[in-house]
Amino acid sequence: MAAIGRFQKGDDLFYAKCVDGELFRLNGDVFGSPTFDKKPLKMKGVRTLPPVEPSKIIAVGLNYVDHARERGKELPEQPLIWLKAPSSLIPDGGKIDIPNPDNQTEYEAELAIVIGRKVRNATPASASRYILGYTAAQDITDRTIQSSETQYARAKSFDTFTPLGPYIETKIDPNNLNIQLFQNGQLRQNSNTSLLVFNCFELVSFISGSMTLLPGDVILTGSPGGLGPIESGDKLEVRIQGLAPLINSVK
Repeated sequence: MAAIGRFQKGDDLFYAKCVDGELFRLNGDVFGSPTFDKKPLKMKGVRTLPPVEPSKIIAVGLNYVDHARERGKELPEQPLIWLKAPSSLIPDGGKIDIPNPDNQTEYEAELAIVIGRKVRNATPASASRYILGYTAAQDITDRTIQSSETQYARAKSFDTFTPLGPYIETKIDPNNLNIQLFQNGQLRQNSNTSLLVFNCFELVSFISGSMTLLPGDVILTGSPGGLGPIESGDKLEVRIQGLAPLINSVK
């Protein structure tokens, strides 16, 4: 495949392959062995959606050395995970809403894993077989709520708090990718996935040891250092090497 997205035109929901800005409709199951139309779609009226509809979103914390240091935390001995509500998803171009304007709400650029096959108890060596691909994400966080509670789910699950997309890149090595976040054109986060404490395959292995992962499930692999606040009017852009940029604004 390559870069795969999910789209809507009128009442029609569909997947398509993106090649040089053109879309070629997918036929069959995106998690199976699909084929693609040979002629590109007419783009008028096409809207980009989040690239999958996951049964669950699993987030990973303190998974970059620089982020752990800026938070004053020791590196975890095993992945720190929690669940985010799928209802928090928005697509590329979607607007992030700040529900508590008096609280500090922050951006977190992340590489996301998209699961392609049902898996339980994968090993790190076998994990890649169960991954459809990778996409850009943000784990928007109400830091005020997060610091006041022992559980992170509420602080990170408000509607619009998980921008995801635009496409799933199915042919990429996730282990050495530059990851950056720009806020209103200014570079705020700048790191590389080689600095992950637990890499993508280790995360799939660990998480699938605790729960069955289903096609379309999303794992947010953690955010590097440089986190900061957002406010209304901001433009946020996640750039990950080899992936299409994820661009969202704050309303």
